[in-house]
Amino acid sequence: MGLDRVVKPHIRSLEPYQPGKPIEELERELGIDDVIKLASNESPLGPSPKAVTALRSALESVHRYPDGASFALRRALSQRLGVDEAQLVFGCGADELLELVAKTCLGPGDEAVYAWPSFAMYPIVVRGMGATPIPVPLDSDLVHDLDAMRAAIGERTRVVMLCNPNNPTGTSLGAEAFDAFVASLPEDLVLVVDEAYFEYRRRDDFPDALAWLSRRPGTLVLRTFSKIYGLAGLRVGYGVADRELASYLQRARHPFNVNRLAEVAALAALDDEDHARRSREVNAAGATYLARELGELGIDVWPTDANFVLARIGEGQSERLLSEGIIVRPLAGFGMPDHVRISIGLPEENERLVKTLRRLREARG
Repeated sequence: MGLDRVVKPHIRSLEPYQPGKPIEELERELGIDDVIKLASNESPLGPSPKAVTALRSALESVHRYPDGASFALRRALSQRLGVDEAQLVFGCGADELLELVAKTCLGPGDEAVYAWPSFAMYPIVVRGMGATPIPVPLDSDLVHDLDAMRAAIGERTRVVMLCNPNNPTGTSLGAEAFDAFVASLPEDLVLVVDEAYFEYRRRDDFPDALAWLSRRPGTLVLRTFSKIYGLAGLRVGYGVADRELASYLQRARHPFNVNRLAEVAALAALDDEDHARRSREVNAAGATYLARELGELGIDVWPTDANFVLARIGEGQSERLLSEGIIVRPLAGFGMPDHVRISIGLPEENERLVKTLRRLREARG
């Protein structure tokens, strides 16, 4: 039986998100056991040891539902960020917070403006509510074109999304440009500032997005425990908003959307400042190494404030790396067929990538 009459047209037209290939699958395909994955921006250091210890202690309580209010994690983040507890909303990854925004604010006839290429979930959550995505091309430096984004905002715009640092380019906005853009926005729309890679920032003038929560109601800042805290497999993210917007998102949120183990691990990881510091140091050193070594191979690499680099290695080269047991993220689906996103790994992983690319380029002559 066909379901065309039942399934909504905007759902039928969606292209599903394509996750990176798992290490185990590629090892089975190639018959090898030394695959490295530099595709999904995961922490190469793994989870915080404190989080692992907390998880082990919590295993025997998984027959109980989670704390639906995430009380302990809410209190810790409130103190860490200097915000009221009622301003925090938790989700199964920051992705779910994007869906909550779409569910709360968007419907047929509405529009959402965002830069492109950027996070692949933006058009998916917008189209999923029957609303219209308005992607605005990045500028020539692959940074958000804020003037063009401002010009794209119209009467039907309900949501504007800024990914800073941007995924998949790693580029970022400075405070002056960010503040001027936010100050220029109409009051009757929601601004989502996606800061999934915030903890890796290196530029001195990185914006203070949280400062806008009191200055501009209708602002939501998203962060996650998937990246620097190494908890990608547990899926826990959070949003910080003004109290009114947070209350609406809470109404749209499913109960118990963050599982018990995720809450326990996130709370422990938040307390492990040494692990986060080591992650930043490894990442900064890796970014410097890849920029230098890939540059010497004649490969264009963009400055990054995230835990990955954007590199123009040539069309089809990601498949050749895959055959060598190295998984990177091809960006043809973002309109960049000769670019890849390379997650910054451990020093030995970064070195293997560079050596492999050097050998492949030498073989091409």
